[in-house]
Amino acid sequence: MTKTVLIANRGEIALRIIRTATELGFSTAAVYAEDDVDSPHVSAADVAVGLPGTGPAAYLDVAAVVAAAAKSDAALIHPGYGFLSESAEFARAAAAAGLIVLGPGPEVLAVFGDKSAARRAAVKAGLPVPAATEGAGTVGQIREFLGAHPGGIMLKALAGGGGRGIRTVRDAGQIEDAYRWCAAEARLGFGAAEVFAEEIIDAARHIEVQIIADGVHALAVGDRDCSIQRRYQKLIEIAPAPGISSELRDALYDAAVRLCVDVGYRGLATVEFLVTPDRFVFLEVNPRIQVEHTVTEAVTGLDLVAVQFQIAEGAALGDMALSTEARGIAVQCRVNTETTGTVSVFTPPSGPGVRVDTYARPGLRIGARYDPLLAKVITHVHVDSLAAALRKARTALAEFAITGIGTNIGLLQAILAHDDLASGSVTTGWLDRQLPTLVGDLRPDIEEYRPGEQLLRAPMAGTIVEAGPDGVVLEAMKMQHVLAAPAGTRTLRTLVDPGQVVNAREPVLVFVASDEQSAEGADAGPALDSPRADLDEVADRHRLTRDEGRPEVVAKRHGLGRRTARENIADLVDADSFVEYGALAVAAQRSRRSDEDLIVNTPADGLVAGLATIDAVPVAVASYDYTVLAGTQGMRNHVKTDRLFEVAARRKLPVVLFAEGGGGRPGDTDVAGMAGLDLMTFRSLAALNGRVPLVAIVSGRCFAGNAALAGACDVIIATPEANIGMGGPAMIEGGGLGVFAPEEIGPIGVQRRNGVVGLAAADEVDAVTLAKRYLSYFHGAATDWREPDPRLSRHVVPQNRLRAYDVRRAIEAIVDVDSVLELRSDYGVGIVTALVRVHGVAYGLLANNSHHLGGAIDAEAADKAADHLTLCESFRLPVLTLCDTPGFMVGPDAERDATVRRFSRMFIAGARLTVPMGMIVLRKGYGLGAMAMAGGSFHAPQFTVAWPTGEIGGMGLEGAVRLGFRKELSEIADPQQRQKLFDDLVAAAYRRGRALSAAMTFELDDVIDPADTRAWIARLPDG
Repeated sequence: MTKTVLIANRGEIALRIIRTATELGFSTAAVYAEDDVDSPHVSAADVAVGLPGTGPAAYLDVAAVVAAAAKSDAALIHPGYGFLSESAEFARAAAAAGLIVLGPGPEVLAVFGDKSAARRAAVKAGLPVPAATEGAGTVGQIREFLGAHPGGIMLKALAGGGGRGIRTVRDAGQIEDAYRWCAAEARLGFGAAEVFAEEIIDAARHIEVQIIADGVHALAVGDRDCSIQRRYQKLIEIAPAPGISSELRDALYDAAVRLCVDVGYRGLATVEFLVTPDRFVFLEVNPRIQVEHTVTEAVTGLDLVAVQFQIAEGAALGDMALSTEARGIAVQCRVNTETTGTVSVFTPPSGPGVRVDTYARPGLRIGARYDPLLAKVITHVHVDSLAAALRKARTALAEFAITGIGTNIGLLQAILAHDDLASGSVTTGWLDRQLPTLVGDLRPDIEEYRPGEQLLRAPMAGTIVEAGPDGVVLEAMKMQHVLAAPAGTRTLRTLVDPGQVVNAREPVLVFVASDEQSAEGADAGPALDSPRADLDEVADRHRLTRDEGRPEVVAKRHGLGRRTARENIADLVDADSFVEYGALAVAAQRSRRSDEDLIVNTPADGLVAGLATIDAVPVAVASYDYTVLAGTQGMRNHVKTDRLFEVAARRKLPVVLFAEGGGGRPGDTDVAGMAGLDLMTFRSLAALNGRVPLVAIVSGRCFAGNAALAGACDVIIATPEANIGMGGPAMIEGGGLGVFAPEEIGPIGVQRRNGVVGLAAADEVDAVTLAKRYLSYFHGAATDWREPDPRLSRHVVPQNRLRAYDVRRAIEAIVDVDSVLELRSDYGVGIVTALVRVHGVAYGLLANNSHHLGGAIDAEAADKAADHLTLCESFRLPVLTLCDTPGFMVGPDAERDATVRRFSRMFIAGARLTVPMGMIVLRKGYGLGAMAMAGGSFHAPQFTVAWPTGEIGGMGLEGAVRLGFRKELSEIADPQQRQKLFDDLVAAAYRRGRALSAAMTFELDDVIDPADTRAWIARLPDG
C-alpha cells in the first residue's frame, strides 16, 4: 500500500519535498494555515489539511500538525526547515503518534535545538567553540558578558536558526532593545524566546559542512560558503567554499563527522563553522534540510531529500550510493520579497545549469506574515572558475522577470558584480559594510543637487502630463506615474513642463527639507472616507445583485413561504465567510436586451456561487436562483459553475449545491456554439464525486440539467415540495410523452422510495441544518459527544431467537447519543445505512433490519449497502456493520430485479475497502449475506465478534434442516411427529451454530458482552 508523507511546512520547501516524495512513489499531504489556503503547495499535494489559526503560529501548533497527519493517514512526516523542524517536542509527539519523522530523534534535537546544549556536545567531541553565556541569559548576565568582551557580542536565540533572533551589540546601551528584538523574533519563528550571548569573531567566513548520518556512521558530502549575509540572513551561497585549503577542508569535515557520530545522529545535518585565517570555531548544527542544500545537490548530483527518505526507512550509509566529489561550482541566490502585493508577472530563468526552486506564480498574493523567500536561483558551471560561476548567476538573475511586488534581485546582481566576490574570501560582515554603496547604486533617482537641495530624476522615459508644486505626473506605457518629493520635504521647483518628453534619469524636480509642514500633514493625502465615483458605481452594481436591492422579488419569494438563494447560503455558512465569484455577471442576452434590463433582472446570471466556511472548514457553495429566469442554466452561470468546481477540485473542497431550477436555458443569444454539448459542468462535478463530499439541496422544482447535477452528488436533501426529474413538463410534452403538471413529475414521495433522495427535510431551514450535519462527519472528531448507558445494549435483541426487534435501538445503544444520521431510510429498507459517531469519531454504519424480509438482503438493499461502502472508502470513514441476516433474497421475483449483479456489488465494494472495518453479529449471520456484511469474509474485518444472541451458519437453520433432512422428514406421516423432529433438528443446529460454539472453532474473534461493544469500536480507527 502506498505510504503517505505529511509535509509540515509551506512555500518552496514544501513543493520541493512534494516533488521528490511523488517521484519516490509516496502519496503527499499538505498542511495550511487559514490565511495560507491559496499557497501553491496546498494544491500540489494529493490531500491538504487545514490548521487552526493563521500565520506562523498555525504551523508551530504541534498538536494540530500531528492531528493533520492522522487525518491524512500519513505514515511519515517531513518538517522541512524552520517552524517545527528543530523541535524536540514535536519529534516526541510525532513518535508517540506512530509517525516516522524525516529527521533526527527527539533526544538529538534536544541537543542541537538548544545552542547551549549543542556547544556542550561540540566541546565533548573536541571541537573549538567561541566564548558564550551558559544557557538562556538574563539582561543582567548579558551585560556582564559584554563587559568581559568589550569588542562586542552577538545576541542569539537558543532555538532555531536561519539568521532569526540575532543582533550585534557593541555598546551596553543597546542590550535591552537588542534583547527584546531577539526574543520577539525567536518566539515568532520557533515558538521559544530564550536568548544567549556569544563573543563576536570579526573578519570570519561562514563555512558549513553537509553531513549524512545513519545513527552509527556519518559522511561529509560537501561544504558551502554562506558568508554573504544581510543582517544575518544568507543571500548567496557557493559550493564548494572557494579558497579553502585541502587541509582546512579535511579538518572541518573531520570535526563535523566526529560531532555527529558522537551524538548518534541520524539523517541530514549541517554543521556550521566560523573560519578566520588562523582558526575555526564551531557555530551550530542545523538538524534538518538547509535552505541552501541545492548547491550541494548541484555539485554532487545527490537528491538530499531522497536521501532523507532512505534513512527514514532504515537505510545505512553502506546501502546508499553517495557522491562526495564536487564537480564544478554552484551558486545559490535567494530572491526575497521586499514589498507585499500580488505577483502579476513571474517568468524565472531557465537553461542548462539553471535551477529555480520557488512557490511563486502569477496571481499569488504575497503578505507580510511569512518568510520573504520567494525563489532560489541555483546555477552550476562544470569548470573550476568562481568568476564564471558568478557570471552565470548574474545572467540568470537578469533573465528573471517579476512584477507586482518588489524583490532584491537588483541587490543580488550588484553583489555578484562586485570585484571582491571573485576573490572568494568575503567575510560575514562584508555585505553590511558595502550595503550603502550597493543600495545607492540601485537608487539613482535621488541625488544631491546643490547644498541643501536634492534632485529627483525620472525613473523611466515618458511624457509629462502634469507639473506643479505637488510634483509631476509621468505617462509611460499607457500608465501614469506620480513623481513627488518624499514625505517631510517640499518641492522647490519643477524642471519640466506638461507635454515634455523626458528620458530615464532626466531631472524632473528639486526638493528641500520642509520647514512649514508638520510630519502629520506632510503626506496626509485625501480623507480616508472621501467619496469616489468609481467605488460608488461598483457598490451600486453589487447592491442590485443582493436581496436588499431587489425588494419586490424578495417579497414575492417570501410570499411563497420560500427563502432566497442568498438567505439559504447565509444560513448554511459561517458569518461573513462567503466570498462570491461572478456576482456582476448577467445573462448572455445582450443582443436582445439592454444592459440596464440585464443588470436589474438577471443578477449573477441566476447563480450565486463562491467560497465560504462551514464550522471553520472551507467549502464551495453554489445556488441556482429561482427568481432569475426560473433558476435555469445559462451560458455564463455554466462558466461560473465550471470555475467553482475547478477551484473545489484544486483545493479539495466539499461542494454544497442548491439545485432548484428548470435546467438548460434556450434564451441565451450571446453564444458562439450551437447545442452547447461541449460544456464541462456536468463532467467537472461528476469528477469530484468520491474526491470531496458533495451535497445537493432541492426545494421546489429541479429538472433536467439541474437534476443531473443534483444526482451527481453523494446525497440529495429534499423538502416536501420538491419535484426532481430528468425532464420538466415542456421537455416531456415536446417528446410526445404527454402533458403533465410539474407537481406530477418526481414528487418527493416517489424520490424517497426509489433512493434518489438521501435525506428528507421538513423545510429549507431543516435542509440546511441536515447539510451541515452531513458534512460534519467528514471533518474530524467531535468533542462534545455523550455516551449512552452501555447496559441498554444488553436488552435490545430478545433472547427468543424468533422475535423481531428494532435494529435502530441497537444502533442508538452503542453509538454516541444523537449522533445517528440515517441515509436513504425509505429505500432498500432491509438495510439501515447511517453516519454515526463513537467517542466523537465518525463511522459509516450498515445494519440489517429484521422487520423487512426477516433481514434478508434484496437487490435494493444490496445497492444501498454498496453505495454506502463506496462513500466510506472515498472519504476514509471506518466501517461498522451490525449483522442480522438469513442471507440474500432468493426466488423468481428476486431474480427479476437483477439480484445476481446487484448483490455482487456488495462483495465488490467490500473487497475494495482499505479503511478499517469491524462487524458485530447481533443475531443471524448466515450464508453469503453475512459474508457480504463482513466485506466478503468473516476474516476480512479488523474484528468479527458476536453478541450472545449471535448464530452463524452456511444458510438459515430452518432451511438447512429442510434441505439436509428432507428424506427423514418426508418418511414421517404424522404431522405432529414430523414437526417435533424438525424442531429438535433446528434446536440441535442452533446449539452447533450459536456464537459461543462458533467462537470455539475461531470463526468469530470473540463473543462479547454488548456493553463492551463501544470499546471494540473505539479501537477500530487505530488498528
